[in-house]
Amino acid sequence: MFSRLSQLARHLSRPLPNFAHRSAAAYSSAPSSSSNMTSPSDIEATSAPQKGLIQTAGCIIIGDEVLGGKTVDTNSAYLARWCFSLGVQLKRVEVIPDDEDDIIEAARRMSKNYDFVVTSGGIGPTHDDITYQSIAKAFGLELKLHEPTVEKMKKFSRPHKSQPNFSWDTPSSALTAKLRMAQLPHDPKIPDEDQALFVKEDLWVPVSVVNRNIHILPGVPRIFETILDGLKPRILPRLKDPEGKGLYRILFSTPLAESQVADYLTELAARAEPKGVKVGSYPRWGKNKNVVTLVGSDREYMDSLVAEVAEGVKGLRVQVEGEDDTDDETDVKKDKDS
Repeated sequence: MFSRLSQLARHLSRPLPNFAHRSAAAYSSAPSSSSNMTSPSDIEATSAPQKGLIQTAGCIIIGDEVLGGKTVDTNSAYLARWCFSLGVQLKRVEVIPDDEDDIIEAARRMSKNYDFVVTSGGIGPTHDDITYQSIAKAFGLELKLHEPTVEKMKKFSRPHKSQPNFSWDTPSSALTAKLRMAQLPHDPKIPDEDQALFVKEDLWVPVSVVNRNIHILPGVPRIFETILDGLKPRILPRLKDPEGKGLYRILFSTPLAESQVADYLTELAARAEPKGVKVGSYPRWGKNKNVVTLVGSDREYMDSLVAEVAEGVKGLRVQVEGEDDTDDETDVKKDKDS
């Protein structure tokens, strides 16, 4: 069987048609020539990070359909909640097109700047799914048919009803397309188990890890969320707080306009932010109350501020935004300032 898969891998290396999509036109399913690779001299100083503490994160949402308004991105919001629950600071979220140059630039920059990077989208079977090839090129890597992924695909994926005669043993355009999803960036210097992760026994989709900190995930929200949750046990030992208690958020409801509490919050931030506590203020349009927040990890210090902040904003602590709203708060405040 593996000899047959090797034949299929060679079949995959044939050039694709010259699609109108600029980046996809340059695609080679299994690049082997130097003309398709980025030489080490072309790569910025982004040597593979060593395993260490994960304190910051970045997210790259890849997809023309998101930028074109056809699809609403929910994955970055899920990642934000996931990071917050673990105490990881999500520092940046970017939405970029299915464009090789954009993916290469974003991947290199985020890998250099953040401890943990997640990408979403662009790893399907069609010509515009170019995430694997682009991130491989960003770090001078080849794509390699990952046989464990193929074996899991065969076991857990089912041919579409429109492909009743599909066969894993017979070369076909459908098989070529499916195996694109098993062509992963490969770094010969890194153990396979550190660059292709399976988070569930019955899920064939791998997490391809590149440059030790870029985690390539699919864009389908249900699968994205499942894989991200499955990564948690691998992430916990590398957190500042291995118990994964996460960040702490305190909310205050205030009847005052933001402009009225601005001076106090500025002074409070000057005291609190050096201690790792961020002070925020958020208007609630159409309501008579606004929200002030404290976010950080020093719970004892933050709790010590509760009485002072409640007095400073002439409000009260709440557990959930809007919990103290009343029925007469339905009129939009026409004179609301921010």
